Amino acid sequence: MLDAIRSFFTENMTAPEEPTDEDQGHPSIQVAACALLLELAYADNEFAESERRHLEAAIRRHFDLSPETARELIDFADQERQRAVDLFQFTSLVAQHYTPAQKMVLLETMWGLVYADGDVARHEQYLIKKVSKLLDVQPGFLAEARRKVEDRTKG
Repeated sequence: MLDAIRSFFTENMTAPEEPTDEDQGHPSIQVAACALLLELAYADNEFAESERRHLEAAIRRHFDLSPETARELIDFADQERQRAVDLFQFTSLVAQHYTPAQKMVLLETMWGLVYADGDVARHEQYLIKKVSKLLDVQPGFLAEARRKVEDRTKG
């Protein structure tokens, strides 16, 4: 599976023209979304174990992957994230091919990742705002996603 993702990502960074619910299963989109989550996880210069668990669970659930495949995707996306000069290659792909509902789920996952270690760092807040703008998210979606996550963590 990892070789297929790596090969596809290397050869082709595009997905179908019109966003569909099936687009989230496209390997390059999986890598892009995962890389954005990893960038957020490392924003405070510490990738805590609680963040790692949250990320793995979210990736498994979001893309319907086995635990092993999710870990492989995370490892590969981390390599791609480290090689990237900026976030544009990831945000442009997600922005173009995720539906508004998929973007909302991704934002909720991002806020869940931020809250996973119990500390909301200033760098994390800045980065999630920057990513939401690059994803061309509707005004209010970021705040709504945060509110949903805060409600879940309180209750």
